[in-house]
Amino acid sequence: MKNRIKEYRKERNLTQDDLGKAVDVTRQTIISLESGRYIASLQLAFKLAKFFNVQIEDLFIFEEE
Repeated sequence: MKNRIKEYRKERNLTQDDLGKAVDVTRQTIISLESGRYIASLQLAFKLAKFFNVQIEDLFIFEEE
């Protein structure tokens, strides 16, 4: 699953650490999300979407296999 987390984060001039603290995860989690090595839990996806004030579908791109 692809996402636009890095794009939204950079638009707001946030570091990965800043974003992690805002949604209560580590910087390493943000790095893994942005690189596609980790798929967010539903709870984290909601937190991120709420933080960026977007719909989950705007942040995460579902690709059927």
